[in-house]
Amino acid sequence: MRKIAFGYSTRCNIKCEHCVAADAIPVNSKMEMAQAKKIIAEMASAQVKGVSFTAGEPLIYLDDICELISVCREYEIYTRVVSNSFWAKTPESADRYVVQLKENGLSQIRMSYSRWHQKNIVRRNIVNAAESCKRNGVDYFVSFVTDFSEQDDNLEDYLRKHNIRFFPEPVIFAGRAESFERIPIRTDYQANCCPMNPYLAPDLDMFACCDAGSHFTNTNFFHLGNVKDSSIDKLFSKSETNSLYNHIRNLGISAIASFAGFKAREIIQYRKCELCEKLFNAPEILGTLQKEAESGLNLLYR
Repeated sequence: MRKIAFGYSTRCNIKCEHCVAADAIPVNSKMEMAQAKKIIAEMASAQVKGVSFTAGEPLIYLDDICELISVCREYEIYTRVVSNSFWAKTPESADRYVVQLKENGLSQIRMSYSRWHQKNIVRRNIVNAAESCKRNGVDYFVSFVTDFSEQDDNLEDYLRKHNIRFFPEPVIFAGRAESFERIPIRTDYQANCCPMNPYLAPDLDMFACCDAGSHFTNTNFFHLGNVKDSSIDKLFSKSETNSLYNHIRNLGISAIASFAGFKAREIIQYRKCELCEKLFNAPEILGTLQKEAESGLNLLYR
Protein backbone atom coordinates (compact mmCIF):
# COMPACT_ATOMS: atom_id res chain seq x y z
CA MET A 1 0.00 0.00 0.00
CA ARG A 2 1.33 3.42 -0.92
CA LYS A 3 1.51 5.85 2.00
CA ILE A 4 3.48 9.01 2.64
CA ALA A 5 4.57 11.43 5.35
CA PHE A 6 3.21 14.81 4.27
CA GLY A 7 5.23 17.81 5.42
CA TYR A 8 2.77 20.68 5.02
CA SER A 9 5.03 22.93 7.11
CA THR A 10 8.36 22.70 8.93
CA ARG A 11 7.29 25.29 11.52
CA CYS A 12 7.12 24.09 15.13
CA ASN A 13 6.12 25.88 18.31
CA ILE A 14 8.79 24.15 20.42
CA LYS A 15 12.46 23.36 19.91
CA CYS A 16 13.38 19.86 21.08
CA GLU A 17 17.04 18.83 21.22
CA HIS A 18 16.31 15.45 19.64
CA CYS A 19 14.29 16.62 16.63
CA VAL A 20 15.16 14.72 13.45
CA ALA A 21 13.04 17.08 11.33
CA ALA A 22 15.18 20.15 12.03
CA ASP A 23 18.83 21.11 12.24
CA ALA A 24 20.31 23.47 14.83
CA ILE A 25 18.91 26.50 12.99
CA PRO A 26 15.51 25.53 11.52
CA VAL A 27 14.24 26.91 8.24
CA ASN A 28 10.48 27.48 8.41
CA SER A 29 8.63 26.79 5.19
CA LYS A 30 5.03 25.97 4.26
CA MET A 31 3.16 24.74 1.21
CA GLU A 32 0.53 26.80 -0.50
CA MET A 33 -2.92 25.42 0.30
CA ALA A 34 -3.96 25.19 -3.36
CA GLN A 35 -0.74 23.29 -4.14
CA ALA A 36 -1.29 20.91 -1.21
CA LYS A 37 -4.83 20.11 -2.38
CA LYS A 38 -3.62 19.50 -5.91
CA ILE A 39 -0.92 17.13 -4.63
CA ILE A 40 -3.45 15.15 -2.59
CA ALA A 41 -5.63 14.76 -5.69
CA GLU A 42 -2.59 13.54 -7.59
CA MET A 43 -1.74 11.15 -4.76
CA ALA A 44 -5.24 9.69 -4.97
CA SER A 45 -4.75 9.09 -8.70
CA ALA A 46 -1.46 7.38 -7.87
CA GLN A 47 -3.28 5.01 -5.47
CA VAL A 48 -1.84 6.52 -2.30
CA LYS A 49 -3.99 5.13 0.54
CA GLY A 50 -2.42 6.72 3.62
CA VAL A 51 -1.23 10.26 4.43
CA SER A 52 0.50 11.22 7.69
CA PHE A 53 0.69 14.97 8.33
CA THR A 54 4.03 15.54 10.00
CA ALA A 55 7.34 17.49 9.72
CA GLY A 56 6.89 20.53 11.99
CA GLU A 57 3.86 20.75 14.29
CA PRO A 58 0.89 20.32 11.92
CA LEU A 59 -1.78 21.54 14.32
CA ILE A 60 -0.32 25.05 14.46
CA TYR A 61 -2.35 25.25 11.23
CA LEU A 62 -5.44 23.44 12.56
CA ASP A 63 -7.90 24.85 10.02
CA ASP A 64 -5.55 24.16 7.10
CA ILE A 65 -4.88 20.60 8.22
CA CYS A 66 -8.60 19.97 8.75
CA GLU A 67 -9.26 21.20 5.21
CA LEU A 68 -6.60 18.85 3.83
CA ILE A 69 -7.94 15.95 5.90
CA SER A 70 -11.37 16.64 4.43
CA VAL A 71 -9.90 16.49 0.92
CA CYS A 72 -8.27 13.15 1.79
CA ARG A 73 -11.62 11.85 3.03
CA GLU A 74 -13.18 12.67 -0.34
CA TYR A 75 -10.58 10.39 -1.93
CA GLU A 76 -10.93 7.71 0.77
CA ILE A 77 -7.36 8.24 1.96
CA TYR A 78 -6.53 7.22 5.54
CA THR A 79 -5.15 10.19 7.51
CA ARG A 80 -2.96 10.54 10.56
CA VAL A 81 -1.65 13.65 12.32
CA VAL A 82 1.62 13.59 14.28
CA SER A 83 1.45 16.17 17.07
CA ASN A 84 3.21 17.25 20.26
CA SER A 85 -0.19 17.85 21.99
CA PHE A 86 0.45 21.52 22.77
CA TRP A 87 -3.28 22.06 22.25
CA ALA A 88 -4.44 19.74 25.07
CA LYS A 89 -3.78 21.97 28.10
CA THR A 90 -7.25 21.19 29.45
CA PRO A 91 -9.82 18.47 28.69
CA GLU A 92 -12.00 21.15 27.07
CA SER A 93 -9.27 22.43 24.73
CA ALA A 94 -8.33 18.84 23.86
CA ASP A 95 -11.95 18.13 22.91
CA ARG A 96 -12.14 21.21 20.68
CA TYR A 97 -9.22 19.99 18.57
CA VAL A 98 -10.12 16.30 18.57
CA VAL A 99 -13.76 16.89 17.64
CA GLN A 100 -12.84 19.26 14.81
CA LEU A 101 -10.30 16.78 13.45
CA LYS A 102 -12.81 13.92 13.68
CA GLU A 103 -15.56 15.93 11.97
CA ASN A 104 -13.25 16.48 9.01
CA GLY A 105 -12.45 12.80 8.75
CA LEU A 106 -9.19 12.20 10.66
CA SER A 107 -8.39 8.51 11.10
CA GLN A 108 -5.73 8.65 13.83
CA ILE A 109 -3.65 10.95 16.04
CA ARG A 110 -0.05 10.00 16.85
CA MET A 111 1.22 11.96 19.85
CA SER A 112 4.94 12.51 20.39
CA TYR A 113 6.21 12.17 23.95
CA SER A 114 9.72 12.17 25.40
CA ARG A 115 11.87 13.82 28.02
CA TRP A 116 12.83 16.34 25.32
CA HIS A 117 9.25 17.13 24.31
CA GLN A 118 8.19 17.40 27.92
CA LYS A 119 10.68 20.18 28.63
CA ASN A 120 8.33 22.27 26.49
CA ILE A 121 4.94 20.57 26.85
CA VAL A 122 3.67 19.47 30.27
CA ARG A 123 3.02 15.76 30.28
CA ARG A 124 -0.56 16.20 31.50
CA ASN A 125 -1.31 17.32 27.92
CA ILE A 126 -0.68 13.76 26.74
CA VAL A 127 -3.26 12.44 29.20
CA ASN A 128 -5.79 15.10 28.19
CA ALA A 129 -5.25 14.34 24.50
CA ALA A 130 -5.46 10.55 24.93
CA GLU A 131 -8.57 10.73 27.10
CA SER A 132 -10.21 13.08 24.59
CA CYS A 133 -9.51 10.59 21.80
CA LYS A 134 -11.10 7.81 23.85
CA ARG A 135 -14.07 10.00 24.74
CA ASN A 136 -14.69 11.10 21.15
CA GLY A 137 -13.96 7.82 19.38
CA VAL A 138 -10.73 8.79 17.62
CA ASP A 139 -7.96 6.23 17.25
CA TYR A 140 -4.66 7.30 18.82
CA PHE A 141 -1.32 6.14 20.14
CA VAL A 142 1.65 7.76 21.83
CA SER A 143 5.09 7.56 20.24
CA PHE A 144 7.38 7.40 23.28
CA VAL A 145 10.78 8.53 21.95
CA THR A 146 13.61 7.24 24.14
CA ASP A 147 17.32 6.50 24.20
CA PHE A 148 16.48 3.58 26.52
CA SER A 149 18.26 5.13 29.50
CA GLU A 150 17.03 5.03 33.09
CA GLN A 151 16.18 8.72 32.78
CA ASP A 152 13.08 7.71 30.83
CA ASP A 153 11.70 5.19 33.34
CA ASN A 154 9.49 7.74 35.11
CA LEU A 155 8.06 8.95 31.79
CA GLU A 156 7.17 5.39 30.81
CA ASP A 157 5.64 4.74 34.25
CA TYR A 158 3.50 7.84 33.79
CA LEU A 159 1.98 6.47 30.58
CA ARG A 160 1.29 3.10 32.18
CA LYS A 161 -0.26 4.72 35.27
CA HIS A 162 -2.76 6.55 33.06
CA ASN A 163 -3.49 3.50 30.87
CA ILE A 164 -2.31 5.22 27.70
CA ARG A 165 -1.55 3.18 24.60
CA PHE A 166 2.08 3.80 23.63
CA PHE A 167 4.99 2.33 21.72
CA PRO A 168 8.67 2.99 22.52
CA GLU A 169 10.49 4.53 19.55
CA PRO A 170 14.29 4.86 19.43
CA VAL A 171 15.66 8.37 19.18
CA ILE A 172 17.22 8.93 15.75
CA PHE A 173 20.71 10.41 15.91
CA ALA A 174 20.18 12.89 13.09
CA GLY A 175 19.12 16.51 12.87
CA ARG A 176 19.55 18.14 16.28
CA ALA A 177 20.19 14.76 17.93
CA GLU A 178 23.28 14.06 15.85
CA SER A 179 25.56 15.24 18.69
CA PHE A 180 23.86 13.14 21.40
CA GLU A 181 25.99 10.76 23.44
CA ARG A 182 25.28 7.13 22.54
CA ILE A 183 24.71 4.58 25.27
CA PRO A 184 25.65 0.90 24.67
CA ILE A 185 23.09 -1.17 22.80
CA ARG A 186 21.99 -4.30 24.63
CA THR A 187 20.19 -6.47 22.11
CA ASP A 188 20.75 -9.31 19.67
CA TYR A 189 21.92 -8.88 16.09
CA GLN A 190 18.95 -7.41 14.21
CA ALA A 191 18.05 -7.62 10.53
CA ASN A 192 17.09 -3.92 10.55
CA CYS A 193 14.71 -4.06 7.61
CA CYS A 194 13.01 -0.71 6.98
CA PRO A 195 9.66 -0.08 5.25
CA MET A 196 10.94 3.28 3.94
CA ASN A 197 7.74 5.28 3.72
CA PRO A 198 8.38 8.33 1.51
CA TYR A 199 8.38 11.91 2.83
CA LEU A 200 7.17 14.98 0.95
CA ALA A 201 8.74 18.24 2.17
CA PRO A 202 7.04 21.66 2.00
CA ASP A 203 9.38 22.66 -0.86
CA LEU A 204 7.91 19.65 -2.74
CA ASP A 205 11.10 17.60 -2.64
CA MET A 206 10.24 13.94 -2.12
CA PHE A 207 12.48 11.46 -0.30
CA ALA A 208 12.32 7.67 -0.20
CA CYS A 209 12.74 7.69 3.59
CA CYS A 210 10.72 9.65 6.16
CA ASP A 211 13.29 9.54 8.97
CA ALA A 212 16.96 10.53 8.57
CA GLY A 213 17.10 10.20 4.78
CA SER A 214 16.69 13.89 3.98
CA HIS A 215 19.89 14.56 5.98
CA PHE A 216 22.10 12.39 3.73
CA THR A 217 23.49 15.42 1.91
CA ASN A 218 26.82 13.85 0.87
CA THR A 219 25.06 11.57 -1.60
CA ASN A 220 21.36 12.60 -1.61
CA PHE A 221 20.76 8.87 -1.85
CA PHE A 222 17.12 9.04 -0.75
CA HIS A 223 16.13 12.11 -2.78
CA LEU A 224 13.59 11.02 -5.39
CA GLY A 225 12.96 14.36 -7.07
CA ASN A 226 10.58 17.30 -6.87
CA VAL A 227 6.84 17.21 -7.51
CA LYS A 228 7.23 20.29 -9.74
CA ASP A 229 9.31 18.21 -12.16
CA SER A 230 7.86 14.70 -11.82
CA SER A 231 4.49 13.17 -11.06
CA ILE A 232 3.76 11.59 -7.68
CA ASP A 233 3.26 8.26 -9.43
CA LYS A 234 6.69 8.43 -11.10
CA LEU A 235 8.39 9.33 -7.82
CA PHE A 236 6.70 6.44 -6.01
CA SER A 237 7.65 4.10 -8.86
CA LYS A 238 11.24 5.33 -8.61
CA SER A 239 11.26 4.33 -4.95
CA GLU A 240 9.53 1.00 -5.52
CA THR A 241 11.76 -0.14 -8.39
CA ASN A 242 15.14 0.90 -6.97
CA SER A 243 16.99 -2.36 -6.28
CA LEU A 244 19.05 -0.98 -3.42
CA TYR A 245 15.99 0.50 -1.73
CA ASN A 246 14.30 -2.89 -1.99
CA HIS A 247 17.32 -4.58 -0.41
CA ILE A 248 16.94 -2.19 2.53
CA ARG A 249 13.28 -3.20 2.82
CA ASN A 250 13.74 -6.94 2.42
CA LEU A 251 17.36 -7.95 3.07
CA GLY A 252 17.92 -5.42 5.83
CA ILE A 253 20.61 -2.89 6.63
CA SER A 254 22.64 -5.26 8.83
CA ALA A 255 23.11 -7.79 6.03
CA ILE A 256 24.00 -5.03 3.58
CA ALA A 257 26.60 -3.70 6.03
CA SER A 258 28.10 -7.17 6.40
CA PHE A 259 28.26 -7.47 2.60
CA ALA A 260 30.02 -4.08 2.50
CA GLY A 261 32.74 -5.38 4.85
CA PHE A 262 31.57 -4.14 8.25
CA LYS A 263 32.44 -6.52 11.10
CA ALA A 264 29.45 -7.98 12.96
CA ARG A 265 30.73 -6.41 16.18
CA GLU A 266 30.84 -3.02 14.46
CA ILE A 267 27.35 -3.36 12.99
CA ILE A 268 25.64 -3.73 16.37
CA GLN A 269 27.33 -0.59 17.67
CA TYR A 270 25.02 1.55 15.53
CA ARG A 271 21.31 2.30 15.66
CA LYS A 272 19.44 1.54 12.44
CA CYS A 273 19.44 5.04 10.95
CA GLU A 274 23.07 5.60 11.96
CA LEU A 275 24.11 2.40 10.21
CA CYS A 276 22.10 3.48 7.18
CA GLU A 277 23.99 6.78 7.16
CA LYS A 278 27.35 4.98 7.32
CA LEU A 279 26.41 2.95 4.24
CA PHE A 280 24.49 5.31 2.03
CA ASN A 281 25.89 8.75 2.84
CA ALA A 282 29.45 7.62 2.08
CA PRO A 283 30.02 8.04 -1.69
CA GLU A 284 32.60 5.25 -2.04
CA ILE A 285 30.58 2.64 -0.13
CA LEU A 286 27.38 3.68 -1.88
CA GLY A 287 29.05 3.39 -5.28
CA THR A 288 30.12 -0.18 -4.51
CA LEU A 289 26.67 -1.16 -3.26
CA GLN A 290 24.95 0.33 -6.30
CA LYS A 291 27.17 -1.74 -8.56
CA GLU A 292 26.28 -4.86 -6.58
CA ALA A 293 22.55 -4.14 -6.22
CA GLU A 294 21.63 -6.33 -9.20
CA SER A 295 24.30 -8.97 -8.70
CA GLY A 296 26.08 -9.76 -5.44
CA LEU A 297 23.36 -8.45 -3.15
CA ASN A 298 20.75 -10.48 -5.01
CA LEU A 299 22.68 -13.61 -4.07
CA LEU A 300 22.88 -12.69 -0.37
CA TYR A 301 19.99 -14.64 1.12
CA ARG A 302 19.43 -17.44 3.62
